[in-house]
Amino acid sequence: MTHGPLHGLRVVEIATLAAGPTVATALGEFGAEVIKVEQPGSGDPMRTWGDRRDGIGLLWKSIARNKKCTTLDLRTKAGQDLLHQLLEASDVLVAGNRPSALSRWGLDYDSVHAAHPHLVMAHITGFGSGGPKSDRPGYGTLAEAMSGFAHQTGQADGPPTLPPFMLADGVAGLAATYAVMMALYHRDVHGAGGQLVDVSLVEPLTRLLETGTLAYDQLGLVKGRSGNMLPASAPRNTYRSSDGRWLAVSSASPSIAARVFRAIGREDMACDPDLIDPVRRQERAAEVDAAVADWVSRHTLDEAMSAFEAAEAAATAVYDAPALLADEHLRARGTFVGVQDPDFGKVTVQAPVAHLSDTPGHVAHLGKALGADNDRVYGDLLGLSPDKIAELREEGTI
Repeated sequence: MTHGPLHGLRVVEIATLAAGPTVATALGEFGAEVIKVEQPGSGDPMRTWGDRRDGIGLLWKSIARNKKCTTLDLRTKAGQDLLHQLLEASDVLVAGNRPSALSRWGLDYDSVHAAHPHLVMAHITGFGSGGPKSDRPGYGTLAEAMSGFAHQTGQADGPPTLPPFMLADGVAGLAATYAVMMALYHRDVHGAGGQLVDVSLVEPLTRLLETGTLAYDQLGLVKGRSGNMLPASAPRNTYRSSDGRWLAVSSASPSIAARVFRAIGREDMACDPDLIDPVRRQERAAEVDAAVADWVSRHTLDEAMSAFEAAEAAATAVYDAPALLADEHLRARGTFVGVQDPDFGKVTVQAPVAHLSDTPGHVAHLGKALGADNDRVYGDLLGLSPDKIAELREEGTI
């Protein structure tokens, strides 16, 4: 394959950290040309965020895959003018700055749309536009708390629990990606102009947790924390084996629950009408959970998994990173790929998530050095002379 399905689409990314850049990453995996614009000197904070090797953030290498890296000071008139030249030749702008910052730079949606009516602008912020919190600083942690996720996560007698990774940013990035594609479809198929894609960090995660608001709205119930248990899918939990390892079991349907009962040698439970009926089984979730936990605790992980697999029950070992990379099924699917990088040598990263049969995604390269593509973008794309580029560099615009 020479080109991906989005070949010919040009995306300008001025967002930092995770949510906005995730949108551009996804588009770039399938052939869009992504031009990442960063502040001269410092760049995206993701460059040094989290685990680092030789001072370079490991996650940066992956999230900046396939992107052309440029620098541009958007706080200056010269920088703003240069960005507008890029936008005139582009299809999508991905921003993550607070609305007040974009307004100061003349890059709020109304200004961008007036200058570039063809452009789709994705604006991912903590709280979205149109409400009293719109201009507050917003990070995934706040969204994970405000969405109801932390309230429902953790042990019943423990504190609200936040995820140890950027969950809200990732979910918002995925939501904004499909929304951008819908806006592009509307533009290109229906002959319309560009439009604003307004996504907050809170609302996509709240949508995944909608059972909580539905239960309150219709039943007056405020759901609390229940650890790893989910009574509606009992037995559903993580269980510790006799050799100190862990496996997870889920039983969302009656037939799967019966298979779990048979796997642990409890034919009586598999034939009990109360434990096959989803509603009545939910009422006895603690009893069901205890039976599975007791059986697993008396078997090694391999023994337990052999029994569950033979019964075609829904169970898996709880993986850590080495197990994830070694799994034969994921290896067969090409879930992880090795990519050569000038800083680190070979780096194993996750391949594009969606598997397209005719136009698959591709990881051409990982995150580049700050401003690595300035000459190519400003010279080849915008036609600026070497002297002009040198002048912009000298004055700190790029």
